[in-house]
Parts: sequence; structure tokens; C-alpha cells
Amino acid sequence: MSDTIKNVAVVGVLSSKGSGNLGTAVVQELTKAGFNVTVLTRKGSPSTLPPGVASREVDYESVDSLTPALQGQHAVVSTIATAAVRGQHPLVDAAVAGKVSRFIPSEFGINSRILGTSAIGKILQGKVQTLDYINQKSKENPSFTWTGISTGLFFDWVSIHGLEHGSLGLDKSTKTATIYDSGSEAVQTSNLGFIGRAIAAILSDPSKTVNRYITIASFNPSQAELLEIVERETGEKWNVNHVTTAEQEKFGLEKLGRGDYSAFSNLLRKRIYEDGAGLAVKGADSANSLLGLEDEEDLEAAVKAWLGG
Repeated sequence: MSDTIKNVAVVGVLSSKGSGNLGTAVVQELTKAGFNVTVLTRKGSPSTLPPGVASREVDYESVDSLTPALQGQHAVVSTIATAAVRGQHPLVDAAVAGKVSRFIPSEFGINSRILGTSAIGKILQGKVQTLDYINQKSKENPSFTWTGISTGLFFDWVSIHGLEHGSLGLDKSTKTATIYDSGSEAVQTSNLGFIGRAIAAILSDPSKTVNRYITIASFNPSQAELLEIVERETGEKWNVNHVTTAEQEKFGLEKLGRGDYSAFSNLLRKRIYEDGAGLAVKGADSANSLLGLEDEEDLEAAVKAWLGG
């Protein structure tokens, strides 16, 4: 491990006991890699942390509260939810004041650097503007650096994304698959543990990713590929519902027009599943090899684990 980064503060950890939270996976992987981890929590937070992981109660809206908590920390990893990403500015200011050398913002998900003027880009302006702010702070303070990480969908997250709740179009309770367009478009996805290992790799050799935005993926499966695997493993034909991404976009724009930000899910489906979207992360587009990670994890093993869960 690098002599430069040993102490890491992680923000956005809910619990170590099975919530499927990204912050939990990050803490676990950083601890395995030998980093000294401190979790920042709100006052009265019910978070339960693994043995050996320190915690500090802070007010996330107060630079004066955050700065002493970050003094002595070499890196900050923010895994806060998308809805709260705009609130990272005090955390960034405190990291600069506390002389933190690397900041990894809550970028995890689709690549926010290539959204342009799209409707989904409007929803994700919190991420876009936060990373712009971080980049500006880095230019003003060269010893303060950052790394942004796009991971795609969380493949194994038991929340609003991933296999368990159907963002990949599979419902094992009814053996039903919802296929968008042809179902042949490859989609960037990552397991939580894989993301944690990627962060550990970044902090172990930080010189490789100074002020860089990188993309990683555990796998890049198509829906058709996933359907083939689940039907083979269950020995049954699944019910298939065909939906167009154009319909999803229409629904999303209607919701957005009403100020309903659940439009994100519809617009996300349009963006990643549309035939010809071309957002898979492979080869030169992937930072997996840069970080010393495998090109892809075992997709069949991951699907089998989900089916057996």
C-alpha cells in the first residue's frame, strides 16, 4: 500500500449488517486492503460498524464540524445517495481545509461526464456540478486531487437497482423478464464488492488516477444473455414482456414535467437499454486493467447466487 494514503474517511455507510449499502462494501474492502478506516456519521446514527473501524459524528452541512474530523485523513470516499450529492460541497471544502490528498465523490453509477443536455442529465446535475466544483478546488489547491468512478448499474444491490429489484428486468418470484427493445444491448454493471476493490486499488497507487474520471465494470451483459442464463439454470422458460425504450422515455418526460423525479428510472432504461446505446465498458474504455482487476467477473456465478438467494 502507498505510504501516501493510509487513513481513509468514508461517508454514506448505513450498516454492516446486510443492507446492501455501497458504503458498507467499501469499508469492508478498504479494511481488507489494510487501510485505517474512519466512518463519518450523523449524530445519533444507528450505523453498526465492523470491529476496528472508527467513527466520527459530524454535521454534514458544517465545514467547521467536518474539518477536524478530516484532519489526519489522507483520502475521503463519499458513497452518499444520489439525492444528497449536492450536499457534498461542505465536505469538499473541509477536505481541502483538512489537507486531504484524494477525494472520491459519489459518482458511482452511469457516467455523468457524457450526459450533455439530456433529460437524465438534468436530474443528475447534482453530480455534474459537484465534480465540477471538486475539479475547480483541485486546480486552486494542487495537493488536493480527485478520482471519479463510473460503475454502471449495481448488479447485486438489494435496493432500487440490480437483480433483486428488477432494474435488469428480471423477477425471479414470478419468473418474468421485462425486455427493453431487442434486449441485445450490452449494459455496464458492477458488483458492490468489485467497486470496493476498485477504490482500494485506486488508493493503493493513487498516482495512476490523479484528477481522472474512470469507468469500471464487473460485467457488460445484455438482457438476452441474462435471460438465457436464468432459463438454463432454472430449467424453465420465463414469461417475457417486451417494452420499448421510446415508451420509457415518454413516461419519464411526462413524470419530469410534473416534477416527479421517479422519472429517473424510466430515463435510465432509455439511456442504457436502447438498441445502439453503446455504453458498455470494455477494452480501452475500461479501467479494470489499470487498477489490476480482472477484465470481468463471473457472470454465471453471480446470477446463480442471486437465483439461490
